[in-house]
Amino acid sequence: MDLKYMQRAIEIAKKGIGRTNPNPLVGAVIVKDGRIIAEGYHACYGSLHAERDAISKLKESAEGADMYVTLEPCCHYGKQPPCTLAIIENKIKNVYVGSSDPNELVAGKGIKQLRDAGINVVEHVMKEECDALNTVFFHYITKKMPYVVMKYAMTADGKIACDSGASKWVTGEIARNHVQETRNALAAIMVGVQTVINDNPSLTCRLENGNNPIRVICDSNLRIPLDSEIIKTAKDVITIIATVSQDKEKIDTIKSYGAEVVTVSENKDGKVDLLELMEKLGEMKIDSVLLEGGGTLNQSALKAGVVNHVQAYIAPKIFGGRGRYTPVTGDSVDVPDKAYMLRNTGIEMLGEDILIEYDIIYK
Repeated sequence: MDLKYMQRAIEIAKKGIGRTNPNPLVGAVIVKDGRIIAEGYHACYGSLHAERDAISKLKESAEGADMYVTLEPCCHYGKQPPCTLAIIENKIKNVYVGSSDPNELVAGKGIKQLRDAGINVVEHVMKEECDALNTVFFHYITKKMPYVVMKYAMTADGKIACDSGASKWVTGEIARNHVQETRNALAAIMVGVQTVINDNPSLTCRLENGNNPIRVICDSNLRIPLDSEIIKTAKDVITIIATVSQDKEKIDTIKSYGAEVVTVSENKDGKVDLLELMEKLGEMKIDSVLLEGGGTLNQSALKAGVVNHVQAYIAPKIFGGRGRYTPVTGDSVDVPDKAYMLRNTGIEMLGEDILIEYDIIYK
């Protein structure tokens, strides 16, 4: 076993970022006599899985070869046939696996099938690094709900905008480009209708050849302006308006522009029930959501218990003022012990700005 081949499998798996949802990112490398004879990755939803992609590129027999694959090979029929069968048919001798697959259709069955066929399988090779590829997939496949990332950019004194409401730009260009990478990676982006009214955003990915996320607008009373960029481009970019309104005339009008309207229950504040909405988005095979709204939506999402991860971009600036615009607004917790608790998962310098990432710890 040589870990450099698993590292290569991890690298090529990342080529599928933004295009495999709700499937996982997977890379595979086939090695024979100390040479890479083929490699592949899962390029997009519905395409060949990594193992079959690699096998399809073979220029010589793989009999007796080793395969390094970042995720347990599948053993069931879906949009593609089982990868285990292709591995067995090509008489690969050793399979080195990074992550276990929690999908109940696989979950150890792929490993067993290979071993039953006489193939030597070594599990948990660079497991931590391989698991990091598929945080979203693991959450979605086990919870049936999207993995939710709450993102905000703020100054060193905790402001997301000046008291005037001006917010362009809190952070620098490098940090803003990093946000575009996150938009490309996640399946959907969500804001509240007030953000649409105030900023008239397009909520698209501005990376070259980037993947536009599905746009989800929380609009309890269907206040979204029909001349907004969101509505005007709804036929070009998948757009979902989530509402509690039963106003058929408004719903039909919005639908006529190409947007989909999803009706959910009210929460106790009379707004969109975000937990129910996430359940519905999960049923629509939306595996991940980037929250890019303001403090009100962030507060609602935290209260609903749907946030999994936080990205806090911090700029070396101080706005001062009355603190009207902060990342999370509304009523605070009563005492520090009742705070939403976070676990730090990384700190990164992005030009002059700092990105701090956290996982939410739910008690």
